[in-house]
Amino acid sequence: MIRVLLVDDQHLIRAGLRMLCEAQPDIEVVGEADNGRDAITLAARLVPDVVVMDLRMPGVDGISATSRIIADRPGARVLVLTTFGDDDHLYPALTAGACGFLLKDAPPTELLEGVRRAATGDSPFSQEVLRRLVQRAVHARTGPPSPVTGLTAREQQVLELVADGLSNGEIAERLHIGVTTVKSHVTSLMTKTGSPNRVRLALFARGL
Repeated sequence: MIRVLLVDDQHLIRAGLRMLCEAQPDIEVVGEADNGRDAITLAARLVPDVVVMDLRMPGVDGISATSRIIADRPGARVLVLTTFGDDDHLYPALTAGACGFLLKDAPPTELLEGVRRAATGDSPFSQEVLRRLVQRAVHARTGPPSPVTGLTAREQQVLELVADGLSNGEIAERLHIGVTTVKSHVTSLMTKTGSPNRVRLALFARGL
């Protein structure tokens, strides 16, 4: 059972997420918070598998809350649920330790799959979010990209598919290898590229 903590200052969004999650046999909502301060307290007390985190909240925002939660428990999985207007918060949230990003208008199936992927150590993110991150990085870049060196041919294949937004399962199917093997390659790629999470790895693959 995947234990989930919902954090959003809008009651209707939390209620909708709770109904969506609780309709699944493998997901349990163990708590809710409408601000970052309570999220930090509940995350420490309830030890959820996944924290679904809004970014814009009064008082302690989602970025600060994510940073505190990760600092207290480095293995915590914080999945950001964002909107198109939250681009300026994405990079700070990455730095804070968020494992993935989904859009609030994503289909229910994508939201649920994101929670499941986050719980298994994957880093789900909407392709739209990745495209926007890449576009911003492209505009900000002042020099040519650094070459990718020291990678095996298989790691290069995996890296390119990560950049396309594919999950570990999708990469395994595309390359006809096991999911565990894909996870090993992704871990190795993060180490070799100094990428703290999957989104940063995708940006690295784009030369950003």
